[in-house]
Amino acid sequence: MQQKVIDLEEQEEPPGCCPTAFPFPSQPPSQTFRQRHFSSATDDDWHDWRWQLRNRITSLKKLGKLIDLSDSERQAMAFNGATLPLAITPYYASLISPDDPRQPLRRTMVPTVNELLVSQGEEHDPLGEENHSPVPGLVHRYPDRVLFLVTDYCSSYCRYCTRSRMVGRRKSHSPARWQKAIAYIAANPNIRDVLLSGGDPLTMADEQLDWLLSRLRQIPHVEMIRIGTKAPMVLPQRITPELVGMLKKHHPLWISIHCTHPDELTEEATRACAMLADAGIPLGSQTVLLSGINDSLDTMRQLMHGLVKIRVKPYYLYQCDPIIGSAHFRTPVSKGLEIYQGLRGHTSGYAVPNYVIDAPGGGGKIPLLPETVVGREGNDLLLRNYEGKVYRYPDLIGAAGRAS
Repeated sequence: MQQKVIDLEEQEEPPGCCPTAFPFPSQPPSQTFRQRHFSSATDDDWHDWRWQLRNRITSLKKLGKLIDLSDSERQAMAFNGATLPLAITPYYASLISPDDPRQPLRRTMVPTVNELLVSQGEEHDPLGEENHSPVPGLVHRYPDRVLFLVTDYCSSYCRYCTRSRMVGRRKSHSPARWQKAIAYIAANPNIRDVLLSGGDPLTMADEQLDWLLSRLRQIPHVEMIRIGTKAPMVLPQRITPELVGMLKKHHPLWISIHCTHPDELTEEATRACAMLADAGIPLGSQTVLLSGINDSLDTMRQLMHGLVKIRVKPYYLYQCDPIIGSAHFRTPVSKGLEIYQGLRGHTSGYAVPNYVIDAPGGGGKIPLLPETVVGREGNDLLLRNYEGKVYRYPDLIGAAGRAS
């Protein structure tokens, strides 16, 4: 196949108001990177989240100036539109190794030719979201909660993204479209929980997000609202006092942060999470298990402990979804169970996430657990603990129920 290198088109930043500066200085790695590659940027520029969006790395030409591209990476960039678009914020690029293609953060952001290989069982929409979408942009899979895809825009695109079929495609996400989703939620009183995702909702302007949250808060049966985001890890400059002040108005509000590797837990990310936590917003993490990136017990333990230290509760550890071209990212389920077993009982329960598979075809999240109920002997239930030792629990009530 003849390859033609095409620079991916620069994507527009989301519409919104004037920028707000980040309230604390960047750390030495970011400063060194900025001096080398963005020497004309002022401190105010670097700490402005909109400047970060305007200056994302989105083309082979830009990327090649920052890192020594491998043959696999260079070849992958030759296929315009065949894979998920490239986009990396300058801040996050400062964390990427310029000379090691195996570095975990680099592998999550820079495409390789492996993305072009389609394996058995892989699909563009493996979770069947489109089959559970009563109105555009809304997924209603569970009885009492909905997934509201409010944007298809992210500041940085993870190469294993579940929604690679739709993100970064510049489809319209207008108030008119949102109104249809809000009307559906209002007309279904069983819906008590709304998760805003996309794309990344925190790439939207404060006013846009405030408008959405206000409309949802006017629906009496909506008890809680969640926001799924990776902004604190890839765009910590987005967490401004103005944003946090606005979010506080809409409690009870929860935020789920996509975090992949301990190297993301920088001082900037730590302070961004602190601002959210100090505003009374409970924070949880969502981590995808990825081959060669975080699929070791030591790496996962560091990540989970690091998250707890910055007041983020490890919530989900996801088995990687079988999207098109994901085989090089996916691990055997046995590896995830091994890591889970190495965490459970060996560290604080708060630091142990739920290991789940989001079932292909729309079956929802199914927890995966090592076998702990061994069996029964008479009235005793036999249980295996984290050390592999078997203990007896006198299950007399259960025995009486069976006798009756």
